[in-house]
Amino acid sequence: SGIFKSHDYRKGHFECPPYNQQTIRSAYHVRNIEVFKLKQLKRPMDIFMSHDWPRSIYHYGNKKQLLKMKSFFRQEVESNTLGNPAASELLQHLKPTYWFSAHLHVKFAAFMQHETSSKEELPKATKFLALDKCLPHRDFLQIIDVEHDPNAGDSLEYDAEWIAVLKATNSLVNVTQCSWNMPEKNGLHAKWDYSVTDEAIKEVLEELHHNLTIPSNFTLTAACYDPSKPQKNMQPVHTINPQTTEFCAQFGLTDINDRIQQAKEEGSGRGEYEEEEEEEEMDSTGSAEEPSEYNTDNSGLSSINPDEIMLDEEGGDEDLSTCSVDPSPDHPPEFSTSFSDIRIMPDSMAVSSDDAMDSNNEDLEKSAGSKQGEEKSSTERPLKRVGGDENGNSGVKKIKRRNQAIYAAEEEDKTD
Repeated sequence: SGIFKSHDYRKGHFECPPYNQQTIRSAYHVRNIEVFKLKQLKRPMDIFMSHDWPRSIYHYGNKKQLLKMKSFFRQEVESNTLGNPAASELLQHLKPTYWFSAHLHVKFAAFMQHETSSKEELPKATKFLALDKCLPHRDFLQIIDVEHDPNAGDSLEYDAEWIAVLKATNSLVNVTQCSWNMPEKNGLHAKWDYSVTDEAIKEVLEELHHNLTIPSNFTLTAACYDPSKPQKNMQPVHTINPQTTEFCAQFGLTDINDRIQQAKEEGSGRGEYEEEEEEEEMDSTGSAEEPSEYNTDNSGLSSINPDEIMLDEEGGDEDLSTCSVDPSPDHPPEFSTSFSDIRIMPDSMAVSSDDAMDSNNEDLEKSAGSKQGEEKSSTERPLKRVGGDENGNSGVKKIKRRNQAIYAAEEEDKTD
């Protein structure tokens, strides 16, 4: 989940309600502990899902068409800084059959052939797919058939290997703002491999009496919305989820939310928690941090998508004129691009920005370009912010949608 920010990557999970202006953002920034846990998995994986794209995946699909649709990605694509470098590392390690992502609000398919470490190992490939926003005339849906064991049950089940990894890495849990490096083979750590043995997996199965079914133990933790009793300006409270409590107790794991609450109570008793919050707000840029193990940060346009819902003033008032024009009802988008007709790119990530495309892709681009030109004159309108003066300034910070024109166009479609 989340997006990559180098200045938060090595921190623990410390955020909880009530959030301040910093933690409301940092809560959805990827942490190294989650990546480290996933890298311990050894068994084959069918499907991996991430919010952000793995960095460099755009080199394995129709990159020219992607940049035609989202021209403001060009600088990051050409500098190879678009997407999440940690996710790219996981893609190389896990080699799942499918990888699905969101975030960038554009349909894009790619086919990545992985290198083999030995001649005996069968080559693996990953089919990547990202989809557009779920709005009228947007390419947001694709059906994919995945093989399923007809004898398997229809209930969700725990994964024994993952439970064993959680148990093995439980001592690494960090609920502070302090930076924390994961163990690695560099002479500084007595243990760096936390992958689990068949014996450890067997112990989990015996612990569960070979019944991996996840219990249906949903519990209501917040009152349902009652329109007759509106409650405005309610501060969210930190709630300990009973399902998580039960799960952690069953497997002897640390309940992170409970640990955060304890740390908060202990810190407030000594008057430390408020000081930590102030320090965190001062360090919102991460400029004083030690460098991440990744030498670049995708904190540019990739995480400030013009289609994205923005929290207060994070993105500033940058020019939105580079937004792609959405297809009109008279010019539906092409739905032909799928896994089957994406060419296999070379294993090397060093692909030039103007790499040649197949002739059918050239035709597709030309037709898309002419359609885009026709639509621009008839449908394009300036994007407006919600609230504020003519210059987009506002004394009160609000949540703003950057796609007002899309919704306005949708309303016109209905009236027509």
